[in-house]
Amino acid sequence: MERVYLSVGSNLGDRASHLHKAQIFIEGFPQTRFLRSSSVYETDPVGGPPQGKYLNAAWEIETALAPGELRERLKEVEEEIGRKRSEEKYAPREIDLDIIFYGNRVVEEPDLKIPHPRLQERGFVLEPLEELIPDFVHPILRKTVKELAVIVRRR
Repeated sequence: MERVYLSVGSNLGDRASHLHKAQIFIEGFPQTRFLRSSSVYETDPVGGPPQGKYLNAAWEIETALAPGELRERLKEVEEEIGRKRSEEKYAPREIDLDIIFYGNRVVEEPDLKIPHPRLQERGFVLEPLEELIPDFVHPILRKTVKELAVIVRRR
């Protein structure tokens, strides 16, 4: 079992309900345990068209699923909750589920990069993550989550 950290967000429809449904789906994944959640934060959208605020959180799970298999299952959850993929980057969405860290692994595949390649730029990812794992060291950047969060807050 590997410790995995997910970033979750929703800014369309019943945002809190979408987060709750996603958690229930993930709890049903084989060889996976939902461990804990950060607080839920309301955040402004970054980029994209005008849109409503997000609810964001970080989740800690344990799983024996391979990174690619976990990502596919997360996409299925997004579709089940109603997310429609758009060509437009940063479009509003019912649910967004991203793998931030998969243990200390570094994954470089065409459709999957772990750690998430833009996490160090995103306060809406780092603030909830800092609540769960402030001392976790990013395996590429060699900075703790807390250090990365401080940098983003200074911008």
